[in-house]
Amino acid sequence: MDNSVKLYALPYRHAATYLAAALFVAGNVVLPQLCHLMPQGGVTWLPIYFFTLVGAYKYGWKVGLLTAVASPLVNSWLFGMPAPAVLPAILLKSVVLALCAGFAARRFRRVTLPLLAAVVAVYQLAGSLGEWALSGSLQAALQDLRTGYPGMAFQVIGGYFFIKYLVRK
Repeated sequence: MDNSVKLYALPYRHAATYLAAALFVAGNVVLPQLCHLMPQGGVTWLPIYFFTLVGAYKYGWKVGLLTAVASPLVNSWLFGMPAPAVLPAILLKSVVLALCAGFAARRFRRVTLPLLAAVVAVYQLAGSLGEWALSGSLQAALQDLRTGYPGMAFQVIGGYFFIKYLVRK
């Protein structure tokens, strides 16, 4: 299987960076709304992280960071989800995801299922530790790990195919 894919590192001074981030933020607004049509869809599918992973991996950590910060804030402002009380933990996980995905793409210069699985595992573990520190609740910190495994699998598998085949340019 050919693991090569065109990866970018867009700088903050280019309009393309902001356009890409805006498109990924839009995806991170629409996908959670679709998932929230199902009972427990948000906590099961973890949709707010999907386009952050794709954006950071394909276009670099700067696009990822813009997407990671804007997506939860826009969703919370427009729909009240995530709730303001959990926003710091979701922002933390989103930022860690963007940085890990951008690093992995830059370091390995290819996309593979094991690389994406490692990115997802690192952001979830580091984010859960951070959430535990923020909330003081181990149970709350481990919620994504307990209920979000379908979403993590979707991030890895769906992210792979999205990066490899759907985002061609």
